[in-house]
Amino acid sequence: MTDLKEALDRARREHKGSIGKSNASQTLNPVSAGRVSTSSVNQSAPAGQEATRFVLPARTERERVNTTHNFSYQQTRVVELDKKWLEQNRVIAGNLGDKRVEAYRQLRTQILHTLSENNWNTLAITSPMKDAGKTLTAVNIAISLAQEIDKTVLLVDLDLSMPNVHTTLGVNVEHGLSDIISGDAAIRDVLFNPGIERLTILPGRPLVDYSSELLTAPAMKNLLQDIKSRYQSRIVIFDLPPLLRNDDALKFTPYADATLMVVEAGVNSPEEIERSMHLLRNANLIGTILNKAKQGV
Repeated sequence: MTDLKEALDRARREHKGSIGKSNASQTLNPVSAGRVSTSSVNQSAPAGQEATRFVLPARTERERVNTTHNFSYQQTRVVELDKKWLEQNRVIAGNLGDKRVEAYRQLRTQILHTLSENNWNTLAITSPMKDAGKTLTAVNIAISLAQEIDKTVLLVDLDLSMPNVHTTLGVNVEHGLSDIISGDAAIRDVLFNPGIERLTILPGRPLVDYSSELLTAPAMKNLLQDIKSRYQSRIVIFDLPPLLRNDDALKFTPYADATLMVVEAGVNSPEEIERSMHLLRNANLIGTILNKAKQGV
């Protein structure tokens, strides 16, 4: 753990540039073993297992990523979630009776302060490698933010190769973001509300190839600009792929107002941390979340 913290400190010192008025050197400590750590006021929650990858037949995305579309929004369908599934998968931010929720409330306050201070409304969440808990973190943060009475939240699954937002929530989806971009589905057929007021989910469906090309396609840029600017009070959270898996997150983070990186304690090596921080040198990195850390270590 000492080596990991030293790597984080060293990488942050080398991270160039200021991030608005925020401090990029902060580390957000986790909830461990089902309890809230009291060693710091900056906390998050434990990570869940990444879902098994679904494989679809290869699509002709390379031929279609340059298409553009006019996107229209209609009434979003509501999907009822299974409370037992949420509990098993540690989607806890909506359960005010769970003591671990306070960690997300504190994290929410820090995020809202940074976004408001800089007039930002988009937040990207990534990690060095898979299984760090970035998707679970993104889901719980989105739920917690949606509980603010003056905010609406859109959670977008941009992990195009291994999208897990919908599986984390226990929802089956027929279409995903890539289907909107390719013209195979309308956005009204993809968006859903998970039965949580002021929260909307834009899920993904796995792509085998060309995910980075799709992220920077004109149609994707048009869609992201539309969902970012449509509602002034909306906060958009992007669940990105791991930094060291492919170049998707590297290409997208400069487009987000702010970025959080989830680090898995005891798994991510100091070298992985430093490399990831280097890759994020052009991003507005507002903090790191040290996940799955044991208390007292």
